[in-house]
Amino acid sequence: MKTPPTKGLILFAHGARDAQWAEPFRHIQQRVSALCPESRVELAFLELMTPSLAACVEQLVAAGLLQITLVPLFMAQGGHLKKDLPQLIETIRNHHPHCSIRVTQAIGESPELLQAIALWVAQSAMQ
Repeated sequence: MKTPPTKGLILFAHGARDAQWAEPFRHIQQRVSALCPESRVELAFLELMTPSLAACVEQLVAAGLLQITLVPLFMAQGGHLKKDLPQLIETIRNHHPHCSIRVTQAIGESPELLQAIALWVAQSAMQ
């Protein structure tokens, strides 16, 4: 019997008008779900797509998941991560003070990801 998730994990992306834009992020969500069975893995968007970050947190809290990790799927620390995300997190924490929300670094700040991208680019250029 499968154990229900005890934690929430939100993959947070920008969003776009074109629905196909989200497909790579949905693939990441599926793969992370398989790797993290203790977590309910959701995808949320800053704008233009649903669910919003606030709506996603509401869903997790309603499911009883009060320990949430948010992973920004952004390549760099631009205005959205420096200004918008902290404001969103503050509002969410004010609405859910009993909920623990941890925000990781942006995925583009990961040395492992940057190395994987560099390797892919180098291999692609050699073909």
